[in-house]
Amino acid sequence: MSDEMPVTMSRSLPLLLPLLLLLFLLLTVLLALKLGSSHLEWVTLWQILLGEEQGVRATVVLELRLPRIVAAFVVGGLLALAGLLMQVLLRNPLADPYVLGVSGGAAVAALLILLLGASSVWMAPAAFVGALLSMLLVFGLARLRGSWEPMRLLLTGVVVAAGWGSIITFLLAVSPDQTLRSMVFWLMGDLGQPTLPLWELLLLLLGSVLAYLMAREINVLARGGEQAAAFGVSVERLRLVLFLLASLLTATAVTLAGSVGFIGLVVPHMIRLMGGGDHRLLVPASVLLGGGLLILSDTLARTLLAPQQLPVGVVTAMLGVPLFLYLLQRSGR
Repeated sequence: MSDEMPVTMSRSLPLLLPLLLLLFLLLTVLLALKLGSSHLEWVTLWQILLGEEQGVRATVVLELRLPRIVAAFVVGGLLALAGLLMQVLLRNPLADPYVLGVSGGAAVAALLILLLGASSVWMAPAAFVGALLSMLLVFGLARLRGSWEPMRLLLTGVVVAAGWGSIITFLLAVSPDQTLRSMVFWLMGDLGQPTLPLWELLLLLLGSVLAYLMAREINVLARGGEQAAAFGVSVERLRLVLFLLASLLTATAVTLAGSVGFIGLVVPHMIRLMGGGDHRLLVPASVLLGGGLLILSDTLARTLLAPQQLPVGVVTAMLGVPLFLYLLQRSGR
């Protein structure tokens, strides 16, 4: 019986994984609603959610914390799903959403808005346009001779990202002191959204559904382009769709919160180690875990040094580095 127990548990875990991740997400949401510069009792929080209490505390929960929680879930889900697709597209387990330079283009455009002294309202549209331009630049250079392979795309993206990085360094060097702090804070991740990110949430849902519908083809492509072609998969078309979808998801996440690292890199590995090798499970599980982890990270960013807030990217790096090293050791075994 002892020999059969691990097999039974390993087979049942993927079936229970979505339920466990939903419970984890619910717990992180409740903690994020309760904790902050002013903590609430559980009874008070419950009364606010039921509409039985009005006033300042209800305003803080419903108009400040709740939109930020939704933004954190959306950004975490977008980055986790984009990272999953990038790792399949590039056939590289170290690929993350920012590897192709999409975030660099968005950052340059957003920093230019701050440097020119324009209203912060224009930051999000500028960042999205910059991300799309970077995506088109990488794709155009990678297909310069009519076709592209994952290695060509990866190398092109790395070079373009390095170019954006040098421009970002130049902009930070010439920026006045009064705008430098806001630039650095945005680059390290900022989730202080005053409104609910409704269209970004819709994009996350649509992207998740599209990726789930392509899960069988993605499963085959993950084993290699030649094997996928032998099974009748249109490899070029699928790679193009994955590239466009992952880039659009990354562009949206960067536009909403700046550069938030490690979520797109670590989350797919965590799901695979928990028994999720099938992308029909990996897609929804990655979205749930990515959203929950970023909600937890943002809660820590708001509470560790309250009332001062940390950039959420700092917390994700603090959590992501030891977690990724642990995953490397676990996979090595």
